[in-house]
Amino acid sequence: MANGPVWVFAEVVDGRVAPGALELLTKARSLGAADVEAVCLGPGAREAVGELGRHGASTVYISIDAGFVELLMGGPGADTLAPLIATRKPELILFPGTHDGRDLAGRLAAKLDLPVIANGLDIETGAAITVTSTIFGVTQVVRTEFGERRPALALFRPKAFTASALPAGPAPRTVEVPAVIDERHRRARVVDRSTPVATGPALEEATVVVSGGRGLQEPANFELLHEVAGLLHGAVGASRAAVDAGWVPYSMQVGQTGKTVKPTVYIACGISGAMQHTVGMRGAQAIVAINRDPEAPIFKLADLGIVGDALTVLRQLRDELRSRSG
Repeated sequence: MANGPVWVFAEVVDGRVAPGALELLTKARSLGAADVEAVCLGPGAREAVGELGRHGASTVYISIDAGFVELLMGGPGADTLAPLIATRKPELILFPGTHDGRDLAGRLAAKLDLPVIANGLDIETGAAITVTSTIFGVTQVVRTEFGERRPALALFRPKAFTASALPAGPAPRTVEVPAVIDERHRRARVVDRSTPVATGPALEEATVVVSGGRGLQEPANFELLHEVAGLLHGAVGASRAAVDAGWVPYSMQVGQTGKTVKPTVYIACGISGAMQHTVGMRGAQAIVAINRDPEAPIFKLADLGIVGDALTVLRQLRDELRSRSG
């Protein structure tokens, strides 16, 4: 890999550094770059510097203008970063596959006339920069090599990498960057933000996830999943089929078009195991599948498979957990 730095775009959400940035910084440390640096735009950027440094950023570029959260990120973000890219000449910029990450990466690619690879699962550097990604859902895994033009721009799926902090070291250098916000970008403003109210751990961070699909027969039976997940101190997820049927909100969807989870234990209840779903949970350390169809594809991934009615098994599991906790 050339001597240019690797950049990671870092978001601050509800006062915390978004997990995707910490995952990408951890991966960036392994790529052999001369420097790993982070870019953080918007209010809260200054407070994020320490956490970004603990995960590998030697320099953090910040701009705290409120416009980065009051407006759509892509336009002002790209205008602000373009002159900095011309000066610092990063070799590679890694973006989390979030709404703001995709918006900024796309706008920056258009502004700099560069390609961007999306939906990345892994990245390698050496004689060339190569990103492993998926197309057509997950039916085909491809490896794409960047040409010689720089910087290389790549978007990565959540949980593609595991975040890991470094031992205590020197604080990163902070560089304040002037915001460039053209009046044309003010024509579209963010008028509201809402976060689903959760009673337990966040789905993406839970160590145990109990997910349900159409095999649960009706939406009311998701309450049984919530009971079991509560007893296991876990979170409840769902297949796309259950979400599309209107049984549960989209915020619970696990899969290619939903969330990616990597819990210690993933329990799939009444889920057939279509690729659209399994791409979002196959990174779990242990997978338990409950399905009445012995030929269901989910059993090919499962470490433990139970052939039977999901509701019957879940009730038995709930009762056993209650007896042990009581």
